[in-house]
Amino acid sequence: MHDKHSVDTSRRLGFALLTCAYIILIVSCVATFAVDNELSMGRNPVANFIKTAKEFSYPSFLDVWFGDQRLEYRSDDGTLLRVENRQQVEASYLGGVARATWATICIATLGSLLGALLALPLAILAARNLGAPYFMSLAAKTTLDIARSIHTLVFGLVIVGIIGLGPTAGILAIAFHSMGTYGKLFAEAIESIDMGSINAVRSVGANAPQVFSHAVLPAVLPQFVSSHLYIWEFNIRDSTILGIIGAGGLGQLITEATSLFQWGRLSTVLIVVFILVTSFDALSRRIRRALL
Repeated sequence: MHDKHSVDTSRRLGFALLTCAYIILIVSCVATFAVDNELSMGRNPVANFIKTAKEFSYPSFLDVWFGDQRLEYRSDDGTLLRVENRQQVEASYLGGVARATWATICIATLGSLLGALLALPLAILAARNLGAPYFMSLAAKTTLDIARSIHTLVFGLVIVGIIGLGPTAGILAIAFHSMGTYGKLFAEAIESIDMGSINAVRSVGANAPQVFSHAVLPAVLPQFVSSHLYIWEFNIRDSTILGIIGAGGLGQLITEATSLFQWGRLSTVLIVVFILVTSFDALSRRIRRALL
């Protein structure tokens, strides 16, 4: 009883010390920015917020039905510069949004598949229970850790510098980052299986590929598919920001809208992103429930 009380006291003390350390860290972070006067909200933050929120509240796609069919643009002296039919312009823009949405889906889909294929052999080497040679296992784990620690956007910036702009850069960026996550989840799935079936297949003289195909793969396939769906779903979200580096898709439209302060169009694109992510999330959840 006394020992249990001592353990509980020690745990509470440890938690209290960690809490104090966390508070010190928070205060240090705030103080660092406060000393350099970098916590400013800028000029007229309330007015700017109200103006931006007002423009956000009217997504540009509404102009397809309610837009001015004869919107006049004039110079400061009143000279008529051009006349624009907002309904036609916005309908054309929505066509571009549809094409960008499909490009985003393609980038995320191909990048996810490539990442899974690259991760599988590394996961087999990294799984402790399959008995891969130490140095090969260490190299595989290190590769997966490096891939997982580097953000997709950083991979994208490097790849764009090598192969140029376009969806290929986005696909490779997603693949290389996802490879680390796939590899970790695949290796953990392999390590969780019953070694009895593996040893049984090995006892009849099966080689490594036969052990994997007959004992490992049937046991982990549902988890592999579930992991793939989860990461694929995440990459749908992640691919929407790759337009910042010129990879195309919805991210490019987001970059254009923010750079031109077109908050109505940004609102339209974000609504599309929300619908896309929510729909894919619901679909992947259903499939994962059916598998497990």
